[in-house]
Amino acid sequence: MSDRELDEFLATALARQLVAEEAIHNGDPEPRLAMWSRNDPVTVLGAVKNASGWDEVSQLFRWLAAGFSDCTSYRFDLIAAGVSGDLAYTVGYEHTSASWDSVPLDPYTLRVTHAYRRENGEWKIVHRHGDRVSSDQGPLTEAATT
Repeated sequence: MSDRELDEFLATALARQLVAEEAIHNGDPEPRLAMWSRNDPVTVLGAVKNASGWDEVSQLFRWLAAGFSDCTSYRFDLIAAGVSGDLAYTVGYEHTSASWDSVPLDPYTLRVTHAYRRENGEWKIVHRHGDRVSSDQGPLTEAATT
């Protein structure tokens, strides 16, 4: 993997994904749906629900978007990323403040891992794993990762 390949991946795919994540937390599933491959296997091991196959995955994202609204803050802290040929991954923390069914949620943090596959020259997500960070297990600090 060259630094140039990774930089290009982060500047294109990850930048689009961050916009998509904020959009779904404001009730719009379309940018996230556009980021995902329609070609199985695609999987989600989610903080709330799991899904396998495009039909289940797209239904899950539409359900999430229908519940989320009023995103007042979304931030992604990238911990690790890599590119190898037509496969890539990211690992990080999502910090979100939004409402669910119009009721403000307490701000929360998810640990997330994404796997990507390049299809017809475009990076598509094929897997997401997200889980809540417990109160006794906070996000890695910069000092812990160096």
